[in-house]
Amino acid sequence: MNNRFEEKTISSDVLFEGKIISLRVEEVELPDGKQAKRELVGHPGAVAIIPITEDGKLVLVEQYRKALNRSIIEIPAGKIEPGEDIEVTALRELEEETGYGANHFNYIQSFATSPGFANEIIHIFVAKGLYKIEKPAMGDEDEFINIIECTLEEAEQMVIDERIYDAKTAFGILYAKILLNK
Repeated sequence: MNNRFEEKTISSDVLFEGKIISLRVEEVELPDGKQAKRELVGHPGAVAIIPITEDGKLVLVEQYRKALNRSIIEIPAGKIEPGEDIEVTALRELEEETGYGANHFNYIQSFATSPGFANEIIHIFVAKGLYKIEKPAMGDEDEFINIIECTLEEAEQMVIDERIYDAKTAFGILYAKILLNK
């Protein structure tokens, strides 16, 4: 990768350290020698899972997102805990958010969610051979989730209707369409 546009950090000031994110301001030197400030969000990374049932339905979750002040429908996802392997995180999140386990679990790819200001990388998995777990691990106590099983066509319509509103889920639906149409 060519780093000819690299910005060299002159100073970095951490303004906030929370449970999920940190916020810092960095003074940088631009490629032309000028200086600028960058407001940056640090995030430990996340996983997202595209669960597909035996009859080809997608398992989605609906939850309220305060940052958007609305409920949205998403693929199951969650934050990577310190030192946790991404596949372990994905299996845990699948169970906690949907009550499902998976016999077949494949890594697809990773991508940056908001590279203009955040370092969050999300790792996408496909889960097939789903089975209901009798006593699933409980998710976060402040998470209220509704499970939705739908066809690929229904999910595509939810993207058009903006009921599915986030990038990871739109990507997941696109990938599921490619996978299911092979």
